[in-house]
Formats: sequence, structure tokens, C-alpha cells
Amino acid sequence: MHDEFDVGQSNAVATKVREELARRRRSRQWLADEAKISISTLEKALSGRRPFTLGTVVRLEEALTTRLRDVPAAPAPAPTDNGLAPEELGAYGRAGVRWLEGHYLTLRASIDEPGAVYAYRTFISWDGERNLLQFAESARLDSDFTQKGVVSFPALSGHIYLVTSWEGQYRMALLCRPTIHGDMNGVLTTLVVGSGSQLIPASTPITLVPIRGDAAPQMGIIRAGMDCYEEYRTRVDCIMIKRFALFPGLSAQA
Repeated sequence: MHDEFDVGQSNAVATKVREELARRRRSRQWLADEAKISISTLEKALSGRRPFTLGTVVRLEEALTTRLRDVPAAPAPAPTDNGLAPEELGAYGRAGVRWLEGHYLTLRASIDEPGAVYAYRTFISWDGERNLLQFAESARLDSDFTQKGVVSFPALSGHIYLVTSWEGQYRMALLCRPTIHGDMNGVLTTLVVGSGSQLIPASTPITLVPIRGDAAPQMGIIRAGMDCYEEYRTRVDCIMIKRFALFPGLSAQA
């Protein structure tokens, strides 16, 4: 339809909406009610399952009292004509990174609850139009902060970088090459909400564990006493114990 936004515009609007909701600490249901649109319409647009329309964006702008149109999308690395990813991502070819594609159980130490583990899903796939690996998170309890971005795999370091870039803001997971079991262990550096609406830097151990077949691992905040807690906690602690990443002055959860 002529009033539908293209993919880049829709992604930029979705990012801005999530940012505004996080800053105001408001829910998606609140926004849907204020904008007089269905929660289903809002959810599908924010998740990329359908594009935003001009009418929907106008209603959202009125509800949020801020302009959402003409927000510049994050620049995507330019595709190459030789089938390789851009040099700034490592100039890898799909044949050499195909083993990275798939679904992963993502585990990291909870920033808000000491001792707990936060679990969600990460999907790594090949983007044929841009000739690069991309990643997208899902099944996060804090869905407003769900990340997606590109994968860098430079031969010089041999490490794997999951990078989100938006208007100069970066969030990155730096991972070691997979173990014999396929796990990728490392550190996540991001921003979290501090006092009021202030964002502050934070780093935490993170591991990506391949999801095999029809397995349905438990997601969300995993606390002591839950069935999978010991397994998840051990996987996170092993990042420091086996020195996949260093956190000077810190030790694994007892």
C-alpha cells in the first residue's frame, strides 16, 4: 500500500517507539490505548511482522507527543559484489560461517537479581541481500529491549561479535570461538536503566548454547530452586572459571 513505510523506515520507527516507552516506563498496552489502535497491530509493527502505516505512526506520534517520522535508520554495511561480508565485519563468506547459523539459548547473569540467570533466544542467520550474518533476539521478558544487528567475525582475532548499532549507540557481545559442544562464551557490554531514566554502562558474562532439534529450553529469569537453575548457573560461572573472559576482582557465583 502507498501509505506503508518501507522496512528501513519501519525499523527506525519501531526502535524510536521502544526507546520512548522505556524512557517513560510505559507499557505497549498503554500506548495502544492512548493511540487508539489495537495491541495486535502495535505488536506486529514493533516486531517487524507488518510495516507501519502513515495513519498508525500519526496516532503514535500524537500519543507520545514526539515525532517518529524521518528518524534515520541505522546505516547498514554496504553489500559487496564478491559474495563476502564487508571488510569492517571481517570479509567472511557464507561457506566459512554457515556453522554459526541457527538458534541459541542465550544465558547471562541477571543484572537486576544477584545470583539469578536471564535466559532468552538468539537466532543467527545469513542475510543474502547484504552478504552478512545477522542476529535477532526473542523470548525476552523485557521485550522493549530486544536486540538485533550484525555479526562481525574478523580472522585476526578469531572472535565473534554480535553488534547492535543505532544512531551512534552500540551494544556488543564479544564471544570466543565455540567449544567442542558448540557453546560460545564471552562478555556482553550494554546500557541498563540506572537512577530514574538514566542509562549506565554494564557488562556481564554471556553464553550462547545451540538449541538442538525440537528442544524447548526454559526462558526468562531463572532463580535458585528452579529445575534448570543449576545447569544454567554452571554454564554462566564457567565463563569466569575457565577464563573465557576476565572480570578482574570478580569471582563466579557461589
